[in-house]
Amino acid sequence: MAKIEFLGPLNRESIEVDISSLNDLKEMFKDDTELVEWLEICAVAVNDALVCSLDTKIESNDKISLLPPVCGG
Repeated sequence: MAKIEFLGPLNRESIEVDISSLNDLKEMFKDDTELVEWLEICAVAVNDALVCSLDTKIESNDKISLLPPVCGG
């Protein structure tokens, strides 16, 4: 299971998910109206490396970090 960290103002507890790509993650959160707005502007890191493609493969034990923009950053 991969672990998702919601950083900064996302203010959610980390969760573990069974997904194979970031597309799966997008699909998982599509009905979460509060989070969907953030996902449009967040950077995403997998194992502390920024990624740009929703086709990025996710392996068991990967760490996915959702990084919202912050003031002054």
